[in-house]
Amino acid sequence: MRTIDQIYINGKFVKPHGTEVMDIINPANKEVIGRVTLGDEQDTRDAIAAAKAAFITFSKTSIEERAQMLQRLHDVMMEKFDLLNEVAVEEYGAPAAATAGRTMYAAKNFLHNLDVMKEFQFEKRIGQAKVALEPLGVIGLITPWNANYTHISTKLAPAIAAGCTVVIKASELSAIQTQVIAECFHEAGIPAGVINFVNGRGDVVGAELTRHSDVAMISFTGSTNVGRIIARDGAATMKRLVLELGGKSPNVILDDADYHKAIPLAVMTAFSNSGQACHVGSRLIVPQHRLEEVKQLVIKTVKGIKVGNPWEEGTFIGPMVSQKQYDTVQRYIHLGVEQGAELIIGGPGHPEGLDNGYYVKPTVFANVTMDMSIAKEEIFGPVLSILTYTTEEEAIAIANDTIYGLSAYVSSSNLERANDVASRIVSGRVLINGLYDEPKAPFGGFKQSGIGREFGAYGLESYVEPKTILGHDVILQ
Repeated sequence: MRTIDQIYINGKFVKPHGTEVMDIINPANKEVIGRVTLGDEQDTRDAIAAAKAAFITFSKTSIEERAQMLQRLHDVMMEKFDLLNEVAVEEYGAPAAATAGRTMYAAKNFLHNLDVMKEFQFEKRIGQAKVALEPLGVIGLITPWNANYTHISTKLAPAIAAGCTVVIKASELSAIQTQVIAECFHEAGIPAGVINFVNGRGDVVGAELTRHSDVAMISFTGSTNVGRIIARDGAATMKRLVLELGGKSPNVILDDADYHKAIPLAVMTAFSNSGQACHVGSRLIVPQHRLEEVKQLVIKTVKGIKVGNPWEEGTFIGPMVSQKQYDTVQRYIHLGVEQGAELIIGGPGHPEGLDNGYYVKPTVFANVTMDMSIAKEEIFGPVLSILTYTTEEEAIAIANDTIYGLSAYVSSSNLERANDVASRIVSGRVLINGLYDEPKAPFGGFKQSGIGREFGAYGLESYVEPKTILGHDVILQ
């Protein structure tokens, strides 16, 4: 049992003003493993004040000084790597091997941003003007529970690189992970007030960050519905926004693809992070004349996927994060059946022998149409919908028939054809014939999948504001 009864403000762990206490549940067995005292509006205001005061000097630090800080943040995460992994598996329920990969990715975010910062032009000459890209100020970072360390470092690293100070509101479902990473950052010796953490609810701490006039920007990852609220409420103080929101990503398999490779990969893509990720390819779009072949390959693949204890070797799908998320996934599975989709594997209820945790059966529906809820709405669980097309144009139309545009996938043996299809899909990222990542390339969504971009120079640009200085004596630093 772990008690989280402190928040991190101005370089110190302090008792929060808030008094609400919430149980922390291990999703693999439903046992209470901790309790967290949640912060309130006053705690948030105190953290904002600390960040505002620290910004005065931190915004004037040199690139070399900030590079050293980014290096230390990386190093301390690596020193505490095993502990970070352990609490993430216990609190979130993701398989241990996948958790280790995400923790490594989170630590490397600091080094990626270090490299980007060194190459970034903080000053430019444009004609007779000097354009200085100056740090925005205090940034509110609001992160979800599905990859706690990754989301925190993705937002914190460019803030440090730019010279901004932050108040971090991670998900209350990740309180133990947040406590451990806050302890890491404290050990990194970052100046007091630059990094602040407040545990709390979105409608309390998140709302205060969004409306407070001393917060220059909100960087948020989460649902599109909450993103709309942040955009609406942040408009009162002209908040800058980076919103990485929901997805219903299409995976288009062209008729010339290698189906024995593409279909198993499509299933694993849909079920990565136990399906609890915004970028998963949850809509599998295949030729009508190959549907029966696709169904058999899908069933074979799903039968080979291990669902269960996240600590056991080979586990690919762990439990859902909470009872609420379990219930949400179950509701969508029932809706799929009720609305006429063909259930080919999985279905309602727990997998056999896994009644003690928030486990769901990896589920696949065929003969899905775009008027069904499972084809339109983000489920955030291991549920895959198979849709069919008769022409390439129809495949692209189905892929784009969504309010979202975060990620997409295309498979074909003809690279020219695959690239042409990729160019016509409305999405922030399109992956061709496999799973790839470039941590310095922008990530973010078209349409209602978000505003702005994260990663690399595009991400760093979100944390600075251009100032134009004119005159005959303008001097570049």
